Amino acid sequence: MRQEAERAAPPDSDRPEEATPVRRMVTLRPRDAATLILLDRSRKKLRVLMGRRHAGLAFMGGKFVFPGGRTEPVDRRMPVAGALSQRADDALRAKLPRAPHHLGRSLALAAIRETFEETGLLIGTRDYGPPEAAPEGAWQAFAEEGVMPDLEALHLVARAITPPKRARRFDTRFFAVDRKAVAAERSGIVGPDSELTEIAWVDLDAARKLDLPRITRVILDDLEAAAAAGFPPYRPIPFYFERRGKGLREEI
Repeated sequence: MRQEAERAAPPDSDRPEEATPVRRMVTLRPRDAATLILLDRSRKKLRVLMGRRHAGLAFMGGKFVFPGGRTEPVDRRMPVAGALSQRADDALRAKLPRAPHHLGRSLALAAIRETFEETGLLIGTRDYGPPEAAPEGAWQAFAEEGVMPDLEALHLVARAITPPKRARRFDTRFFAVDRKAVAAERSGIVGPDSELTEIAWVDLDAARKLDLPRITRVILDDLEAAAAAGFPPYRPIPFYFERRGKGLREEI
C-alpha cells in the first residue's frame, strides 16, 4: 500500500496557497515472509512446483511464483516433528540484531502453512501421529490429516528484500524441500478464483521461460547450484537487497 505525505512550503515561499503541494513517498518497512520450493528428483531433470498468481492480485498478479506469504503470529505455536538445523537458524537471524529466538521456526512454519493454503499440499510426517494441539485456521487441517510439520526436511536457499518504493515490501526467506515430504493433499485449493489459478511441476529450463518476477529468476540459479552440491549445510546463503538505488548481493 502506498503511503504519501505532503511537504509544506517554507514560510517565505511565494507559492500561491492553492497550489498543489509537493508529495513524497514513504518507504514501507518490509514484512517477514517465507517461500517454499518443492523439488521433484524422480526424473532426470530436477523439477520444481510453480504456480500462477491470480491476475487480479495487486502484488505480482499473473506471475509464476513459488508458494509462500507472510508470517502469522500463530505459526510459532504449531508443534513440529523436527527442528531446523542450527546453521539455518543462525543464517535466518543474521544481520538482524534484535531477531527473536523463534524467528527461524516462525519463518519455516509460515512457508509450510502458506504452501498448504495455496496448493493443498501438507508438508511433514505422519510417523508421530497428529499434533496434540494446533492453532486455529489452516493448521487445523494438519491435525485432521494427522500430519506434523517437519522443519528438519527444509533447506534454506536464499533471502531477498523487496526494493524500496514498492506498493508492498517483504523480507522473504526461500526454503526448499523434497516432494517426498508431502504427507497429504487436499483438493479444490487451486482454481480460477484462488490465489494460485494453476500449478505445475516444471524443470528449471522450462521455469525460466515462464513469466517470472525478477527475483524468482535469480533464486532459480541459486537453487540449481545448491541442489547440484547436495545442499551442503555450511554453504553461504545469498542475501539480496537494494541500497541507494543499487541492487546488492551479500552472503550470510
